[in-house]
Amino acid sequence: MIDLKSHAVFVTGSTQGVGRAIAVACAQAGAKIVLHGLVADDAAKQSLEACRELGAEPKLITGDLSGSIESGVDAVFKQAIAANPNIDILINNAGIYIDQPFLEMDYTTFDKTMKLNVYAYYFLTQRFAQYWVSRNIAGRVLLIGSINGRLAEQIHTAYDTSKGAVEMMVRTLCVSLAPYKIRVNGLSPGLFYTPLTAPALDQPEVMQWMRLHTPNGEVPGPEVCGEAAVYLVSDAARHVTGQMLLVDGGMSAWQQPDAPAS
Repeated sequence: MIDLKSHAVFVTGSTQGVGRAIAVACAQAGAKIVLHGLVADDAAKQSLEACRELGAEPKLITGDLSGSIESGVDAVFKQAIAANPNIDILINNAGIYIDQPFLEMDYTTFDKTMKLNVYAYYFLTQRFAQYWVSRNIAGRVLLIGSINGRLAEQIHTAYDTSKGAVEMMVRTLCVSLAPYKIRVNGLSPGLFYTPLTAPALDQPEVMQWMRLHTPNGEVPGPEVCGEAAVYLVSDAARHVTGQMLLVDGGMSAWQQPDAPAS
């Protein structure tokens, strides 16, 4: 089993879905955990409890990363370090997903998407990298992208654009931070069954379509992302940097899914 007992992990957007699954997986691997959410609501409490059930003593900070980037990032960074000065793993996960056709896209929606999905990732990573370099810490960064960074959808142009940017961010930050012994990788989830996707996936015809378009035929929960994330930030991946791992059941590899049997 991969061991993160000597590490402290900060996961943004970790009160639900993929973020919670990653935080819980890191807690199970023995890491000290700092959770983050917009507010300390019931979902945040559930994430705290899920980590505690594994013997961890997680801490929670709150903060908005979708507004003023400079002040928002600064506030979240300072809270995280105050919660645990030994954080050496940053997992940028907090994001936003808004449906809006391209011809109807407005500046406010596009700007909000880019601020949270791109700018916050970039500048929060910068703050932690500056902190680590000043203390000679070999930090690790994981950026959560999406299969939408590779495969476009018609009404998700802002989201798709932001996740495409995350893919290049992984590579360019890898090159920029490698001289400081800081590793940067990315993880791109495919479609998972979460509270956000449940309304669509609970429709039998939608679930059937998704299984058809996924080579392994599975639509799992987000826990599979947690397991992959733990690997990427662990010593087992010490020679892995600048890579984007797609956890999608093979969906991104399949150019033309087979037609359903009649």
